[in-house]
Amino acid sequence: MGYVAVKGGREAIDNSLNFLEFLRNDGSLASISIEQIKKELHFLVDRVMSEGSLYSPDLAAIAIKQAAGDTLEASFILRAYRSTLPRIGYSLPVITKEIRLIRRISSAFKDIPGGQFLGPSTDYSLRLINFELVNEDQNEVKKRYKDFLGNISLSQDLPDDFPKLIEILRGEGFVVSKDVVKKDKEIFDITKESLSFPAQRSATLQAMARGETGSMLLLAYSNVRGYGVSHPTIGELRVGYIKLKIKHPFKEKEITFGEILITEAELLSKITKVEGEPKFQVGYGICFGHNETKAISMAILDIAMRAENPLYPSEDQEFVLSHIDGIESMGFVNHFKLPHYVTFLSEFDRLKKSIKESVK
Repeated sequence: MGYVAVKGGREAIDNSLNFLEFLRNDGSLASISIEQIKKELHFLVDRVMSEGSLYSPDLAAIAIKQAAGDTLEASFILRAYRSTLPRIGYSLPVITKEIRLIRRISSAFKDIPGGQFLGPSTDYSLRLINFELVNEDQNEVKKRYKDFLGNISLSQDLPDDFPKLIEILRGEGFVVSKDVVKKDKEIFDITKESLSFPAQRSATLQAMARGETGSMLLLAYSNVRGYGVSHPTIGELRVGYIKLKIKHPFKEKEITFGEILITEAELLSKITKVEGEPKFQVGYGICFGHNETKAISMAILDIAMRAENPLYPSEDQEFVLSHIDGIESMGFVNHFKLPHYVTFLSEFDRLKKSIKESVK
């Protein structure tokens, strides 16, 4: 049996790329605009920004279009671009209590200080296909949303910030103190240093913040399903815009340079004894954009990886953090498509030799 390498070289590669571009847009339809992707596929844009580790709706939308909707490929493109950008400074720590909310819920309590805000969500509807989307009439759309916005009335102005439910419970002694969770002396930067284990909590949270949603969902689900001991309740879930601040390089005062959309989840789970008293543990998750599944999964894994005696994959810090990065995972799995002629031929020769010797 002959073993012949693929021929064609540069020309074949160029044609392969041209074929891919032709499948994405052959000119038969109007090209979808970047603004349309940002507006109509905003959940996808948010996910790519989070997994690509770069907050830029415009760039994320371009990456999605370039990747023809392949989420992992789009995230890969975005993070690759991120690696070319200069690092000019660090923003100051944000206080999420000051978030400009569009959604705030708690499944632990019906009535919470400041109130619950359902915000934009599919949680309260059936997942039925809306066939009206096949031929959307823009005039009907404008009329529908004009009526929707016209019926909204605020009985009072929204406050600048909302109390944190977890902090209230902590103050009453129901939740572990912040001092119980070991704090890092310095914040670890996973973009400048490779992860080592055991990893600092700042490194753990960073790795999960840019982790792939599906990978984290799988591990979190395995933990609550029985391959772990966590069965959490959402203390508070927030979606909204948070201001980013830096120190003025000359005046040493704080200045706001923009705001970003984030999702934050704080879970209550796993009653544990602290200095002889039972307390709730808290799991924390936060990510770019509106991605509640990811933030909740992150918070579950945050609790799971603090297990004193890890028994399951979701409780093993090295297992979790080494496998949740979708870009690294995709890169390694997909690299098997590239030429492995030499290594395979070596294995093939060994196999033929082994068969020949076994026949003797």
